[in-house]
Amino acid sequence: MTEEQSGAGPLDALTDVSGIRVGHARVRGEGALSGTTVVLAPEGGAVAAVDVRGGGPGTRETDALDPRNLVQRIDAVVLTGGSAFGLDAASGVMAWLEEQGRGVRVGPDPFQVVPVVPAACLFDLGRGGDWGARPDASTGRAAVEAAAASEPGARVAEGTVGAGTGAVAGQIKGGVGTASVRLPSGTTVAALVVVNAAGSVVDPRTGVLYGEYGVGEPPVRPAPPMHEAARRRLAEIRDARARITGSESHHGGPQGNGVLNTTIAVVATDAALTRTQAQKLAGTAHDGLARAVRPVHLLTDGDAVFALSTGRLPLPAEPVPALNDILAAGADALARAVVKAARAARGADGPGGTFPSYCDLYGAS
Repeated sequence: MTEEQSGAGPLDALTDVSGIRVGHARVRGEGALSGTTVVLAPEGGAVAAVDVRGGGPGTRETDALDPRNLVQRIDAVVLTGGSAFGLDAASGVMAWLEEQGRGVRVGPDPFQVVPVVPAACLFDLGRGGDWGARPDASTGRAAVEAAAASEPGARVAEGTVGAGTGAVAGQIKGGVGTASVRLPSGTTVAALVVVNAAGSVVDPRTGVLYGEYGVGEPPVRPAPPMHEAARRRLAEIRDARARITGSESHHGGPQGNGVLNTTIAVVATDAALTRTQAQKLAGTAHDGLARAVRPVHLLTDGDAVFALSTGRLPLPAEPVPALNDILAAGADALARAVVKAARAARGADGPGGTFPSYCDLYGAS
């Protein structure tokens, strides 16, 4: 965190950006380990952009966010499990928004709207054992209804929730994390991430979460005996998986090694950004992923970051220094959100594989 920044917002969450709401929903049923998270913009929508850097993305309506194109504001972003199948969750969000009369006006009637709902998916197929248990339109509706029902400035559930239900980071359980930065100017920049990475969030030499190296305070270092025990546990899991599959499977399904992944995120600010400036925020926020996940942006990742601007606070007449602070804060918030996701996740052990959480291995310190 840079010296100019004054620290986290009151909730240290995406909802520190006034008007932003978050809702989670989980796929129900035996063998299901997946879900959807919806970020709901304030009434009137938000300026939005996206930057996709992974080699295997699964997205919907991202072309609409190109600053050269027509759509100026959007009402919701969907982050979902289920790989490309799970993108159907956005249909449920679209239907709910249409019922509210929210979307791009295309006719004289107030309800003649087409909601533009950008979405990105992560690969978690088979993580609970049932390959067909994946989010659909009903999951998306449940998540957006949960967001709409939440109070302004509500706390955001983290860990094994929503789109993070079946997420995995390297060999350990991934999940949802969120963090915020309040700048001296009064501007808030915040991030929500679903960590489901082919790379690792943990330094194999020390057991320290990579993202902790950049948060402005000494990282929490597990004691060497604890780290050695964690390494033995992970080696045992790898060996057991190899015995079951007969080889190191690369399909990512039940008992596979989960190499088909994707980390997806939303970075939001209450500063009034143009669509081009929001595009820059989405891009520089990826630097936070690069600090906290190693390696990142691989061919088997679909890493994508959305940026939202609610426009509550204008930029000063000379905006470059203020915009630089916002860009730096976006990367810092995203890196911290990755750390919080790893610490909040709960381990999973079932027919889809064994994925201990960071806290299972290193305790809650």
